[in-house]
Amino acid sequence: MISERIEQLRKELPANVKLLAVSKFQPLEKLLEAYQCGQRLFGENRPQELALKAVQMPQDVEWHFIGHLQTNKLKMVLPYAALVESVDSRHLLDAINDWGEVHDKVISVLLEMHIGAEETKQGFYEEEVLDILFDADKFKYIRFCGLMGMASHTDDEEMIRADFTRIASYLDYLRDLFPELTDFTELSIGMSEDWPIAVGCGSTEVRIGSAIFGAREKL
Repeated sequence: MISERIEQLRKELPANVKLLAVSKFQPLEKLLEAYQCGQRLFGENRPQELALKAVQMPQDVEWHFIGHLQTNKLKMVLPYAALVESVDSRHLLDAINDWGEVHDKVISVLLEMHIGAEETKQGFYEEEVLDILFDADKFKYIRFCGLMGMASHTDDEEMIRADFTRIASYLDYLRDLFPELTDFTELSIGMSEDWPIAVGCGSTEVRIGSAIFGAREKL
């Protein structure tokens, strides 16, 4: 039961760690079951799916976008997303800022960092994040809220812990370096397989899909 899985996760998660229910490819009835047991935070990583579900689900749902976002799909995401967690390029950040200016809306974002071993993963390296935050005042329609990342795809828990420790330490460094960025507090790390390690490393939000909903279903 979805409700039982959510309740168990809530019992195991510290009070300061948010539970993001990742609902990619899940049918509406499963989302509603999660909603009915009090879940309000949902994550999607396909623009079309987010836009469709956002108008079908109750309006007090808080949507996070966690997938790769192309600039030509902003209109499907930014009207609905309370937080874009997966900003992975300066080009995308510029486009989001431009959209915000046109629509007079400040967009909350996390900067996605490349912390895993796989070269195929998207995201910024440390020096790129640093360059962006030094220019933060140029992004009038962006609210920088923290960092997001995925650990290496491995069963080696020490390697996963090293990845998570690296991004957590970097967040602490950035908060000290840019105290004026008062919203820069979020650390979105940890998924169904590795969330306990992430919590131990300082995660403020875990992104849980299969451990809540079971196997994904193609819509």
